[in-house]
Amino acid sequence: MELIAKITRGINVDQIYISKKRAGFSIGEYVKITSLSNLHDRGLSLKEKPFFYGLNKIEPIKIKISEEVFDLIENEIETQNIIITGSFLDTGFNFKDLDILIITKQIKMQNEEHFQKIIEERITSNIGIKPHIIFIDNKSLIEGLSTDPLYQSMLSRCISKKRVIYKTEAKKINYKLLDLQLLKSKIVLDSYDSLMGEEKYYYLQNLISIYLFLKSGKITKDSVENEIKKNFEDKKTIRYGSINKKEFLKKYKKIYNQTFDLVMDKIKRQDAK
Repeated sequence: MELIAKITRGINVDQIYISKKRAGFSIGEYVKITSLSNLHDRGLSLKEKPFFYGLNKIEPIKIKISEEVFDLIENEIETQNIIITGSFLDTGFNFKDLDILIITKQIKMQNEEHFQKIIEERITSNIGIKPHIIFIDNKSLIEGLSTDPLYQSMLSRCISKKRVIYKTEAKKINYKLLDLQLLKSKIVLDSYDSLMGEEKYYYLQNLISIYLFLKSGKITKDSVENEIKKNFEDKKTIRYGSINKKEFLKKYKKIYNQTFDLVMDKIKRQDAK
C-alpha cells in the first residue's frame, strides 16, 4: 500500500499527516518516504482515497473492501459516484451483505438489470460478500433526499468514491407516497411470525425513519438507531437475538399508529390548501 500525503511545516520538525481511516501503517511502524515525482517515474498512478461520512471509526479491512468494490464497479460501467452504506459500516465483522448506490446517468431498464447481474457476480466471486445494488441518477437521488427519509438515513453514514455534495431544495413533500412507504412496515403487525429478525429490523427502521422525518424533517442513521434502542432493543438483539413478541408488537403498534396519524394529518392539511 502507498499513501499520498503533503509535507507541512512544523515548529521544530516538518511533518506529514495521514488519515486515521486507513488500511495498514500502524502506529510505531517504520515507513519509507518517497518523492511523488519518483512515483510518476515508476509509472504509478495516484489513487484517490474514499470519502467517509458519519463514521467515527471503521476497520481497515472494510476500507480495503470498499476500494476493491469501487474498482470492480468502475471496470464494468461508467459512474458519477459510488456509495457504500448500510450494515456493512457497523462496528465489527458480522456483515453479510453490501448496500451499494451506483450514481450514473439514466440507463435503460434492460441495461440496468444486465449490469446489476454482472457487478453482483464480480463482487460476490472476488470479495465473497453479496451486494445489494441500486442504480440511480443524480436528479432522482436529490429528489429522494428531499422527500424520502430512507435516503437521508442511508447517506448520513456512508463511504463514497467521490465527494458527496448534494444541495437539496425544500420541496413539497407528497405525503400520500409517504403513506405507501409506511404501509410496508405494517407487515410486521400482520405477519410477525413469518419474518426473520433482519426483516423485522428493516421494517422497524423504515417505520422509525418516517416517524422521525415527520417530526423534524431531517434524520440520520444514528438518530434512527438511537430511537429504536430507546423504544425497543438494540439492533443485534432484534436482528439475531430473541425478543419478547408481545412487548415488541405492543410498542410497534403504538408507534405505527402515531406515525399513521401524523401522515393522515399532513395529507389533510395538504389537500386543504
